[in-house]
Amino acid sequence: MATATASLKRMYIDGKWSAAENGKTLGVINPATEAVIDEIAYGGRGEARHALEAAQRAMPAWMKLTAWDRAKILKKTADLMRERLDALARTLTMEQGKPVAESKAEILHSADTFEWFAEEGKRAYGQVIPNSQPGKRHVTVKHPVGVVGAISPWNFPITLQSRKIAPALAVGCTVVAKPASQTPLSLVQVFECMIEAGLPAGVANLVMGPAQEIADEFLENPICRKISFTGSTEVGKQLMRGAADQVKRISLELGGHAPLIVFPDADPEAVAKAAVIGKFRNNGQVCIAPSRFFIHKDVQKKFTEAAVEFARNLKLGNGLDAGTEIGPMFEKRAMEQAIALVDDAKRHGAKVLTGGKRSTRFEHGYFFEPTVLADLSPQSRILTDEPFAPVMPLLDFNKIEDVIQAANNTRYGLASYVFTNDLTIAWRMAEGLEAGIICINDPVPAVPQCPFGGMKESGLGRELAHEGLEAYLETKYVSFKLRDS
Repeated sequence: MATATASLKRMYIDGKWSAAENGKTLGVINPATEAVIDEIAYGGRGEARHALEAAQRAMPAWMKLTAWDRAKILKKTADLMRERLDALARTLTMEQGKPVAESKAEILHSADTFEWFAEEGKRAYGQVIPNSQPGKRHVTVKHPVGVVGAISPWNFPITLQSRKIAPALAVGCTVVAKPASQTPLSLVQVFECMIEAGLPAGVANLVMGPAQEIADEFLENPICRKISFTGSTEVGKQLMRGAADQVKRISLELGGHAPLIVFPDADPEAVAKAAVIGKFRNNGQVCIAPSRFFIHKDVQKKFTEAAVEFARNLKLGNGLDAGTEIGPMFEKRAMEQAIALVDDAKRHGAKVLTGGKRSTRFEHGYFFEPTVLADLSPQSRILTDEPFAPVMPLLDFNKIEDVIQAANNTRYGLASYVFTNDLTIAWRMAEGLEAGIICINDPVPAVPQCPFGGMKESGLGRELAHEGLEAYLETKYVSFKLRDS
């Protein structure tokens, strides 16, 4: 078994763990303690190029394997991730900050993703198309798109790479993965699982270094035939511009500003609890986290009282400590951005019902109190900028037409949440809201078998589900002219 040896600081290129060519390393900081927990090899374009070349060499043999043979490796990877759940979760919590329970949920979801695509890869079907002329036959077949550059952020270090690596490998592509530099350690352990599962050299590679350098290599190197990116809308636009030069395939899962809408027939206290769970999961650092809360005036008072109470009683602490429900924000800059959003809302007249500041209970760490705001002005930045923060702004509404218009009044369109027991209202909202994911009475919607992605400036394409498999396939049309009999 190949391992990263004593320290989890190596890149994995062409079947070998390797240091950066320039010898550079970068410290990984625990956001709960502000201490460096490990160092990673910190390479650049050279390593990215070598990884792409290794992936290109490995692809002919990998794509010639049957889907069943590739599936065995993906399924074994999933099994090993589940077996190593405790160790993976501890690493993930230490580098990212989320509570261990959330880390375990992320790892299990990711293992399910590997297993699901192991099976779905066997269903990359083509078609037999009826012919319009005697003597002709028409079929389509599926072909892997090529070497894939997979770029992911820090908030879900394992999940967001699994959604790229698993479908790409399942259909016969090879991969170069670039995790966020702040949270690479848990992905190193996932690579160890893949290697032990029998992954051939070069099929999946792991590089770490400056995001711009590695992205530039992906964009400019013709070996890379597709980029799959999860991250900010601004960076996604830059990648789109760069991909145009080679008409390079690109999938983008970008920002969100999800409305959560509560109708008067819903139980306001039960919905408030679900809303708090959805909002403060991973400290609000979730692309599909609800971030604008529209509460019908008939239940506004009861919902607000319950939401404030639930938020105020969330246990803040080190994610490794038993009972912790909210960990630190992942880095100092993120905490400062949360403070700035709250201060801006207050300057425009918002009222802080609970939280609103950095916690004073901890000597170290980027701890920000779960926050609920009311009386917001439309000029508040938190209502227009994507708020990757544990801040819950409460708004009100009366009419369904008005709340649909207000919910859609954003450049984003990733997720929307609706709480109602009225089937007619539910359908009207599902049809009227401009979002790729519509959640009716469901605060945590993501599952491997259902498509995940957004509309408008929230991205291009879908991950997970059969659509997530198609993202790594080309369709070939084959036309036959038969001999005259």
